Amino acid sequence: MTNFLCTQAAIALENAQLYKHLQERDKFLSSIYEGVGCLIFVTDIRDNGRYEYTGWSKSCELTVGIPASEVLGKSPQEVMAPDESAAIDQKYLHCFQTGIPITYEECLTFNDDKIWFLTTLSPLKDETGKVYRVVGTTINITDRKQAEEAVIEKSQALGTVLEDLQQAQLQIVQSEKMSALGNLVAGVAHEMNNPLGFIAASLKQAKPTIADVVQHLKLYQQSLSNPSAEIIDHAEEIDLTYSLEDLPKSIDSMVMACDRLKNISTSLRTFSRADKDYKVPFNIHEGIDSTILILKHRLKANEQRPAIEVITEYGNLPKVECFPGQLNQVFMNIIANAIDALDESNTGRSFAEIKENPHQITIKTSLEDHQVEIKIADNANGMNEEVKAKIFDHLFTTKSVGKGTGLGLAIARQIIVEKHSGSIQCNSSPEQGTEFVIAIPVRQ
Repeated sequence: MTNFLCTQAAIALENAQLYKHLQERDKFLSSIYEGVGCLIFVTDIRDNGRYEYTGWSKSCELTVGIPASEVLGKSPQEVMAPDESAAIDQKYLHCFQTGIPITYEECLTFNDDKIWFLTTLSPLKDETGKVYRVVGTTINITDRKQAEEAVIEKSQALGTVLEDLQQAQLQIVQSEKMSALGNLVAGVAHEMNNPLGFIAASLKQAKPTIADVVQHLKLYQQSLSNPSAEIIDHAEEIDLTYSLEDLPKSIDSMVMACDRLKNISTSLRTFSRADKDYKVPFNIHEGIDSTILILKHRLKANEQRPAIEVITEYGNLPKVECFPGQLNQVFMNIIANAIDALDESNTGRSFAEIKENPHQITIKTSLEDHQVEIKIADNANGMNEEVKAKIFDHLFTTKSVGKGTGLGLAIARQIIVEKHSGSIQCNSSPEQGTEFVIAIPVRQ
């Protein structure tokens, strides 16, 4: 009997010690649960498959503003926003089914406030290995996400600024190039005008004088019925009859050449005209013709190919309010690109093969709904969709190093869209050539 009592006393003492240890452990865990900085919540799964919150730490209450009394015993659908609870259920389902902890970022709404969390779900298993509970630990990372968003916004803003700087640089570079070309062309036109004016004036005076001299010689021939042998021999030597007939024609040819040079000079001045700081009425056809004239040397036949034919089909257009120098720059870029494309299409083809399908650049203009439409097309190789999607991009080029800068079409788009409130599009497909369609309002 004494032994039995001693045994019972020993068991009671051990149980008391175990109980005290458990109390201390619970107190320790409770202090962690309530005092730790991170948020802790516990979710159990019931026999009917329902998830219920069975733990909600003080830090959870403080962070999301919902007391434990309004959470414990409730499911995620009853606590979270409707559009967020489904995703939470899926994460619990994954954790309960696999028994594997998961860590993820999520944005949840509490009292109309969006809060970002970094959450870890840790499953607890019974003696059979079945998950019966999930302990969640999470930290508020809203400040970090806001900082990341601020960095992204700054990066995007810097990217926009960089793009603007590139566009400005692009415009400055091209403007300087066109300004230099314009000054050169204007200088050539000016230098041409002085001697050309003198030649034209001299021819104007010489034409009636030569006609008088020819008439006077004919009178001599009529009055001198028996010219000497020396006169007859000299007349035959210089082919006097032919000279008298041909000299007036030569003078007429020189007058026509002077007129053509005057037209060239006028076209050069049209192309090189400096823009004002406001739009002015401009004849689009004069701009296109002057551009073709500037590029005429590239259109001529050479050893590799026949001449490139330029076909113009002009509609009846009014003058357009625009920056003429800038539009001429657009025409120059597009037509020069067409010539480059036609030259590239000659690779692997003989002169005879090219001649069978001659190169052509077709330029059409028309008036559509108070907008002038200009179509510039070539019959080169065309381009695929991937290239076509990038042709207006800054610094994109398909030309070899030293032949293309990737600036021309980017600037053309900027001039048409931003400076003239118009549009420019490209129609092209492999082996079908390329067409650029420009539309700008007649009145700005």
